[in-house]
Amino acid sequence: MSFQGFGPEALPFFKALKFHQSREWFEANRATYESAVKGPMGDLVEDVAERLRHAKIPIKGDRKSSVFRIHRDVRFSSNKDPYKTNAGVALTRSGGKSDPGVLYFHLSPEECFFAAGFYLPDPAELGRLRAAAARAPKAFKAMTAKLRRAGLGLSDGDSLKRAPRGFEAVDDAEIAAAIRLKSLICLKPVTASAIASPALADDFCAFARDALPLLAWGWDALVDSR
Repeated sequence: MSFQGFGPEALPFFKALKFHQSREWFEANRATYESAVKGPMGDLVEDVAERLRHAKIPIKGDRKSSVFRIHRDVRFSSNKDPYKTNAGVALTRSGGKSDPGVLYFHLSPEECFFAAGFYLPDPAELGRLRAAAARAPKAFKAMTAKLRRAGLGLSDGDSLKRAPRGFEAVDDAEIAAAIRLKSLICLKPVTASAIASPALADDFCAFARDALPLLAWGWDALVDSR
């Protein structure tokens, strides 16, 4: 089924879930979750994946493997709330959420946004990305210039205060700033009104095209640095 937009119950469901956070309440309202959140999210990812396939953009996903579970993993957390109060979907080259380089949509009452890139990669992968930027600054800057022309830029929300070990000698300001980042991602806010429209799938695909330079650069960097 093609994506028709999220209905008016989607965001209020998460607001209520944040208040209740009990299995009894969730089970009593599971039908709302299935129809207002999980179902439309699955439609969105499969609609977008099909469009990207036709556009020959190498990003895959489906409702089974791409939609994040609503249950929280509380094993190592002091917060024992059993349910997430947001929904998300991740598309990658392989279709598996753990594949490096992700296209993501986040749905919550606090904020909705598209994202793409390499979020908190493991130390080895982050080292390769940093090395690629330092080794070929022109290619890195060409990528960020393409992002800027599309109205995007690398998020600097999670950055080291100093250069990581091995990169202290990098003196180019843009490259040095990028090397301090813990994630290489770009974000685009989505309005609450936009999520109700079937055009959200169009917007997601447009964002994927605009963010593709970052993903392609990172994929190449991970291969070339091995």
